[in-house]
Amino acid sequence: MKRITSFLILSLMLAFAADAQKTTNGKPAVDLPKNIILMIGDGMGLAEVYAAYTANHQQLNITQCDQVALVTTFSADNYITDSGASGTALACGSKTTNGKIGMDPDGKPLTSILKLAEKKGLSTGMATTCDITHATPAAFIASVKSRKDKYDIALQFLDTDIDVFIGGGLNNFNKRPDSVNLTDSLKSRGYEVITTLDNLKNAQSRKIAGLLYPAHPPKMSDGRGEMLPVAVEKALDILSKNNDGFFLMVEGSQIDWGGHDNNIDYIISETLDFDKAVKAALNFARDNGETLVIITADHETGGLANLEGDFTLGTAGGKFTTTDHSAIPVPLYATGPGSKEFKGFIDNTDVFKIMKRLLDL
Repeated sequence: MKRITSFLILSLMLAFAADAQKTTNGKPAVDLPKNIILMIGDGMGLAEVYAAYTANHQQLNITQCDQVALVTTFSADNYITDSGASGTALACGSKTTNGKIGMDPDGKPLTSILKLAEKKGLSTGMATTCDITHATPAAFIASVKSRKDKYDIALQFLDTDIDVFIGGGLNNFNKRPDSVNLTDSLKSRGYEVITTLDNLKNAQSRKIAGLLYPAHPPKMSDGRGEMLPVAVEKALDILSKNNDGFFLMVEGSQIDWGGHDNNIDYIISETLDFDKAVKAALNFARDNGETLVIITADHETGGLANLEGDFTLGTAGGKFTTTDHSAIPVPLYATGPGSKEFKGFIDNTDVFKIMKRLLDL
């Protein structure tokens, strides 16, 4: 009788402890994420992050993440990757040769994390500050032998069921060599095709093709404004309506271009804009409680060294060692359920593998 009583008491204690673990601040406490937001600062190495941190008086949303790792970026055929190969590694979990998109070195198509999420019934989206057919976003959508095949990449958007995509590149959809107007095809598939930021803010549709610029969006210093944070907030509003979860990829594309130009001011302004988008993602994740946010880069650009700065004045400078990409590993920051899986010294293909496992795809 004593044994039975002790067993019942122990069972009740365990049940109470388990129930107590189910909520945190009144919300479900989960070990696995229902949603993932993958944020890629193109060309954003640690030096670029630190320059922005310095210029913004030691304030960055990126630094609020509680997990940090280092990520190697080499491609299948080169010590220094291009964005096609690195984007493919992050999106599809496989090394490939520079220039390829969504294919292995032999030209075999790969399946991206976005497409796997779709197959499981999750909502999906992308928001970028470049042409939406550019190398990094293309790796989540398309399989082509060359990143230059922008018209084919645009066509392959029609082969997916992505719910929201926002960036530039309208001309690749409606001013094509084959004279096919893909915006009509998008509309017939239920998308609201949006071509201005104001219309994006007011959009109420469940499927959005936000092609806000003919080609690439302008840089921050030329008046792009709040396009990326607004795009992230709109995407999250739409995707979060799916009770099964979502996957969202966000790219701060032009940090890379500042690196190619060896222009520290360009890098800083683009990194700070990306950081505003990070804030939108982190705010959502905190309120939601079931969202993993991952922030990383596809590679570093410019070989920047932080050699000067003043936190009080908000000034940062340094020297560049190249006008191209470098091979230095890039940082990864993560927070939310599943974030502890990102630790130590990992490869860019591991980012895909961990996300795939966490979402049980």
